[in-house]
Amino acid sequence: MWLSCLLLLVGLALVVFGADYLVDGASGIARRFGLSEFVIGLTIVGMGTSAPEMVVSFIGAAQGNADIAIGNVVGSNIFNTLLILGITALILPMVITPSNKKRDIPVNIIITVLLVLLGMERTFFGVGTDGLSRIDGAILIVVFIAYMWFCFSQKENAEENAARQKGRSLWLCLLMIAGGLAGLVFGGRLFVDSATSIAKGLGVSDKFIAITILAGGTSMPELATCVAAAIKKKGQLALGNIIGSNVFNILLILGGSALISPLSFQDISFVDLGALLASALVLLTSCYVGKRNTLDRLDGVLFLLVWAAYMAYLIIKL
Repeated sequence: MWLSCLLLLVGLALVVFGADYLVDGASGIARRFGLSEFVIGLTIVGMGTSAPEMVVSFIGAAQGNADIAIGNVVGSNIFNTLLILGITALILPMVITPSNKKRDIPVNIIITVLLVLLGMERTFFGVGTDGLSRIDGAILIVVFIAYMWFCFSQKENAEENAARQKGRSLWLCLLMIAGGLAGLVFGGRLFVDSATSIAKGLGVSDKFIAITILAGGTSMPELATCVAAAIKKKGQLALGNIIGSNVFNILLILGGSALISPLSFQDISFVDLGALLASALVLLTSCYVGKRNTLDRLDGVLFLLVWAAYMAYLIIKL
């Protein structure tokens, strides 16, 4: 038990320092290449912090366990938006830019709806199967490639680009990003394993551990990164991280998993899909609820309440 507690603290320390270095390195890359912090959060940081979900889902698909591959992504996206952005908004209200409102948030919604439609083809249209075929997986991968190309083509305007500071060297920024991601992934894994060991030692049930510790564990990199970004007052990087992670989870992780092995939606309920869609839509409503065009503390509280209601449903369903 004492060893598990020590490893828990070591894992937490790795996550905290990893997030700090990742945010600083990503910000340096954004300044050097004239990319906005949102785009860096959407791409490099979003993809990097989603590495745990990719590993879990690809292994699940290879073993023919669709529940792991799909449930991991659905649960992670709900967790990312409702809990992580909710907590982040309580620390630092985030400005929603016109491009966030007109492009990035709607794209997140469209991709989420696309997943639901492809996954529930038989239910909605009476054709195909309820799940992702290899063709569906290929469609998601193509959309992912197109979206990444579009994101990296977006530059800051000339005035912002001229005013940016070069700061740290490129290699130091890349090293900070790599080291930060390594700390997040390995620290998060160590934290989850230690927390699971402690919970089992205290007699907590496996199902409750799965819903709480394991479900949140793969999203710990996003949580640590967003909290670190909020503390450093980099709200756009935090928002980009969550939207990027959600898009990456659906398009690349589920698309790749479906290419490995077709995925069934048989055990995904309408409540789960409803919570997934709600988590995408609440970002858009935050543009109009409370302080306009700002993800403020009122929105953060709303997000946390919706997340708590969904978690209560899952616990009651056990």
